[in-house]
Amino acid sequence: MLPVNGSSSGYVCACDGTVGWDERTGSESVRHSVDAGLFQQNAHSPSYFELARRMGDHGRPLVDFCIPCNPYFPTPAMFDTLANNLEMVLKFYPSDTDTIAGQLARVLGLNPATIAMSNGSTELITWMDHLWFHDSVAIPIPTFGRWTDQPMETGKRVDMFPLRESDCFQLNIDEYIKFIRARGSRVAVLCNPNNPDGGYLPRREVVRFMDELSDLDLVVVDESFIDFVEAERDPSVATDAAIRPNVVVLKSLGKNFGLHGIRFGYLIANPGLAGKMRRTLPKWNLNSLAEMVVFMLQEHGAEYRESLRLLAQDRYIMGQTLASLPELTVYSSQANFLLVKLAEGVDGTDLRDYLIDQHQVFIRECGNKLGMSNKFLRLVVRPQQDVARLAEGIHGYLHSQWDDELARRRAGRIA
Repeated sequence: MLPVNGSSSGYVCACDGTVGWDERTGSESVRHSVDAGLFQQNAHSPSYFELARRMGDHGRPLVDFCIPCNPYFPTPAMFDTLANNLEMVLKFYPSDTDTIAGQLARVLGLNPATIAMSNGSTELITWMDHLWFHDSVAIPIPTFGRWTDQPMETGKRVDMFPLRESDCFQLNIDEYIKFIRARGSRVAVLCNPNNPDGGYLPRREVVRFMDELSDLDLVVVDESFIDFVEAERDPSVATDAAIRPNVVVLKSLGKNFGLHGIRFGYLIANPGLAGKMRRTLPKWNLNSLAEMVVFMLQEHGAEYRESLRLLAQDRYIMGQTLASLPELTVYSSQANFLLVKLAEGVDGTDLRDYLIDQHQVFIRECGNKLGMSNKFLRLVVRPQQDVARLAEGIHGYLHSQWDDELARRRAGRIA
């Protein structure tokens, strides 16, 4: 995987109503001061709700380049159906998890005995740690923060395998296996595509990885973003996991469908492992909204496939647009986000704060991710009109930097 060089979620903002002068429009404007404390609470971004409360009514809608989502699914008609049934959804208990899992299995063409459903994929990560992470776990970094944070919080040894920037963060399976053997790790995790870089391993390599480590306590393949892959027709190893003794594949419907609020994840494993997880989870751990979405999926498969096609198209165009800025290096991705590195002299934290203050665009600056720095941004793939607003904001920030530098030089000459 090679980066595309530019030569060819973070939330912030406490609205204090400070009035400033907008030189571009020649008028007064309300400037929103940045509350940096929101980004220092943990390794994850504050929620959309927290950001919206801090921002208040600024008259311009926020554009979210931080939280990975699918902007084309559910469709407006599906949202109308959900809205029309909101009273029922809020008033009544959902069905038991077995009923919902049975419907999901029919949609996916899987054996229900191989599925365990959860209130978000992070619930499964938590319970996998408690059930199957007894001693140590290996994980490449950078990656999704809960894979390192969760086992460290419960006193496990976390063996971190660094992905090298010089290799464009591409994971070498043979080197990773050697690292696992050398450290004596008992659990191995692999995210495919990886977060935050979107790096993808061919299916055959992931199957080889599982088979090479058949003696471990557990091998986890996190496929939260697998539906966005277009490099292969059938990239998932879920059916392979279901017939292996120590493999679990993790999925996230929230990330695929852009419905993070319903908190909906599931795993696929052999019936013994999946059954143990089902017996551990609460009987009614899914809400009625999640149930309704599952029962809608069967009749909206065509719309979902079309959404993936549109997103892949947007990913290509967005990559080309950002690569046209010489201060950015854009990495190849098979997920619904792009990893970007800023040129020397460009501060990612300052850029993040500027974009939300001046353009109401919020991005994921990666300074609090293990294995990264604030020179890197993870930018969610969005439609072209949103990308144009992002590019305009980045361009404005860079010009303001150049203006400041010229002012400093002139002041130095006068002095």
